[in-house]
Amino acid sequence: MSRHALSRLAPLCLALSLVACSDTQAPQPGIRPAMVAQPQLAAEQVDSYPGEIRARLEPELAFRIGGKVTRRLVEVGQRVDKDAPLAELDPQDVRLQLDASRAQLQSAESNLQLARAERDRYRTLQQRGMISKSLADNAENTYRAAEARLRQVRAELNVADNQAGYAVLKAPQSGVIVQRRAEVGQVVAAGQTVFVLAADGEREVAIDLPEQAIGNLAIGQEVAVELWSQPGQQLAGRVRELSPAADSRSRTYAARIALQQSYAQVELGQSARVFIARNGDVPLAVPLSALSAEQGQPYVWVVDPQTSKLKRTSVRVGAYGEKSVPVLDGLTASDWVVVAGVQVLLDGQQVRPVDRQNRAVDLAAKE
Repeated sequence: MSRHALSRLAPLCLALSLVACSDTQAPQPGIRPAMVAQPQLAAEQVDSYPGEIRARLEPELAFRIGGKVTRRLVEVGQRVDKDAPLAELDPQDVRLQLDASRAQLQSAESNLQLARAERDRYRTLQQRGMISKSLADNAENTYRAAEARLRQVRAELNVADNQAGYAVLKAPQSGVIVQRRAEVGQVVAAGQTVFVLAADGEREVAIDLPEQAIGNLAIGQEVAVELWSQPGQQLAGRVRELSPAADSRSRTYAARIALQQSYAQVELGQSARVFIARNGDVPLAVPLSALSAEQGQPYVWVVDPQTSKLKRTSVRVGAYGEKSVPVLDGLTASDWVVVAGVQVLLDGQQVRPVDRQNRAVDLAAKE
């Protein structure tokens, strides 16, 4: 083939190759990971205090009678059911008292039978006119006294029977043993604390407030709680109790923060932080890396929890901080916002949400 023919054939091949490339669809990009987080309270307007997860009810358990502890049936941290035995006292003394009460009951019943027979005999003699009315009345009074004595002895027997049962300390409700204050062989008095039980049910955060923070807190005020083991995930709380007086040693005021929902991941003894607003409502904040702007209008990328698709959401922001910016309008605390790589995202794009440790995040499960 001549050089002239080859020169005319080359443009034709190039055009055909371009047409073939245009007919072939470009490969679809895979679902890319996106680092997400929920908006947090603006730290500049929030005070935080360390605390500990406690049970709403923590009864101190004690024997109702005194004695020597012969058995301890549970350990600290052990879960117990209602009416489960926890410890036992030496039952010898209460058993002897119970036996004595039973013997007194038999004696009182015999005395009553004798008094009843005497009364009936004196009534018959009086009706025949063989004795005076005073003797018959005396027999009647003796019978009534014996009857009252029997009732007294029966009551004493019930008390002795109850005390025999009090020699076994039982759990008043289900929960976890959090403290033990007595050992086997120790002699305890009635009412002396032996165990402290953290009852099942509501959980709270116990915190200590300095004097200057008392004015920022009131009963019923809503606060936010964050577990040390779950940073970035805030739980709703409410101030339930506030001590009216400072502790004599630490000079701090004890407060209890009730969690407003039943959170399954909250365990006794966990460390937590309580966030309290200084003045009124506290705005949310997002990292500076989550914010973009177009024509002077700031926006963030919000991930739909159901579809994992992105939605561009316009926001109104406040003064920029060193690492974050407060969001005055446009977001809620339950939203999930992309916090990295926002400049390469598209509206409606599907992503794979991950946290800062590159672990998958199930947004629907954490709504």
